[in-house]
Amino acid sequence: MESFKTILFFLICSTMLCWVNGEVHRHQFVIQATPVKRLCNTHMAITVNGMFPGPTLEVKNGDTLEIEVVNKARYNATIHWHGVRQMRTGWADGPEFVTQCPIRPGGSYTYRFTIEGQEGTLWWHAHSSWLRATVYGALIIRPREGESYPFPKPKRETAIVLGEWWDANPMDVVRQATITGAAPNNSDAYTINGQPGDLYNCSSKDTTIVPIDVGETNLLRVINAALNQPLFFTVANHKFTVVGADAAYLKPFTTSVIILGPGQTTDVLIQGNQPPARYYMAARAYQSAQNAPFDNTTTTAILEYKSAPCPAKKGINGPKPIMPFLPAYNDTNTVTAFSQSLKSPRKVEVPTEIDESLFFTVGLGLNNCPPNFPSSRCQGPNGTRFTASMNNVSFVFPQNFSLLQAHQQGIPGVFTTDFPGTPPLKFDYTGNVSRSLYQPVPGTKLYKLKYGSKVQIVLQDTSIVTPENHPIHLHGYDFYIVAEGFGNFDPKTDTSKFNLVDPPQRNTVGVPVNGWAVIRFVADNPGVWIMHCHLDVHITWGLAMAFVVENGLGELQSLQAPPPDLPIC
Repeated sequence: MESFKTILFFLICSTMLCWVNGEVHRHQFVIQATPVKRLCNTHMAITVNGMFPGPTLEVKNGDTLEIEVVNKARYNATIHWHGVRQMRTGWADGPEFVTQCPIRPGGSYTYRFTIEGQEGTLWWHAHSSWLRATVYGALIIRPREGESYPFPKPKRETAIVLGEWWDANPMDVVRQATITGAAPNNSDAYTINGQPGDLYNCSSKDTTIVPIDVGETNLLRVINAALNQPLFFTVANHKFTVVGADAAYLKPFTTSVIILGPGQTTDVLIQGNQPPARYYMAARAYQSAQNAPFDNTTTTAILEYKSAPCPAKKGINGPKPIMPFLPAYNDTNTVTAFSQSLKSPRKVEVPTEIDESLFFTVGLGLNNCPPNFPSSRCQGPNGTRFTASMNNVSFVFPQNFSLLQAHQQGIPGVFTTDFPGTPPLKFDYTGNVSRSLYQPVPGTKLYKLKYGSKVQIVLQDTSIVTPENHPIHLHGYDFYIVAEGFGNFDPKTDTSKFNLVDPPQRNTVGVPVNGWAVIRFVADNPGVWIMHCHLDVHITWGLAMAFVVENGLGELQSLQAPPPDLPIC
């Protein structure tokens, strides 16, 4: 059987231009209900292989992954490999009804893809309803054999996966919100590597402990896997040297706090240069939407010096760990200062001659209560139902085919390609917006890109309902963030702020609250790629769109054929 798999791999590899010497990593992910006790209560949480968080995958640049996902849960499921470029392997990208139909309960599907030219920290998560509340894990990509990090090799490495926990079934939470039209209930805790930490009830004894010692340099791979909340992260009395984000290296800089939107990763070096003791690592919300309720709790882990005195280590009669200073929940200045510090290590090839200049508004909305709905189904502000949109289109996922299937097989009636490249109506995006603009149009509209076209997108926040920092994630691509700012984007004055020399490369951009961000990329990966807000409450409401990137010339610029085990709807 193994030899058959090897032959099959070489057949697949010959069509994928696998890197020489790249290893093949085979795993099985069993999605299943598992009793998980947090905050004094036990819930049947959906997990992978009974683990929460799920398994950490460790590979090298150039390696291939084959992961058989077996769904033994009672919900539809898919897995998305967040930030993996998926060159020509769109069938392995994972978003439900976009690149595949879901893996039904009792079904299975094998994801096959190669890591090409990426190093650093990514992650994987469910991309079906709110399953990713508990179905997620780290994906660590080290340099190829014989190559090294562009910084001194750290003594040890630790994945720090920030999460969000409901003292309820998250699937019930989103189902309830979908019925009522109101905002879903906030989470009850944040977590670090699955544990809420000392500041929550029934949580102290399982608090995550991260070892360090005097004179060591450690690499922390920080991932924000929370569903709906950007998070500040810091460690008491220690500074971070930021060296990477979203599996791309950065010009190193020093800071005492980092900010991550859901979906984002940040690699930081931390020095063991403090008196041996225990220090809290802590994360809490950055809340940019005014007057919106949010989970204002704080999750902690403990940075523990191995040479700290024993009573302190065991916490027996020892002093409590030192608590760090955390920014205020609405500290946009700290967020801005951090994002403006991110730079690529050297001059990069930013697309300059732009073929597609796009302008997308992003934000919330309110639908009037449909005449046939009882008031119990319209519990949003003033008897409305919450919605969200890009360029006034609220994205509707198909139910009978995936978008990629419909595109590749030419199935009519599943989507249209008339997503507007600019807002249908120009208005004062960040000012007082007329209530007549609160109701977007539902639709499954995609935007077509020619292979190799150079794309610029201005992402503009709007103050409809409330302005907010939106983490916008583009599947299948990395992009350069060439500028960001506040207010309405003005091409006459704001283009002078563009950094076309060393902008950071990312897969998820935090569009500033009441502001804008400009991204650029080359459309060199054929397929259907969703771009959406990584606050799951917003994608549930329709804050998404998708690109159809056409095939180029020949096999190496074309989408591969779908695998034989692709789930059918």
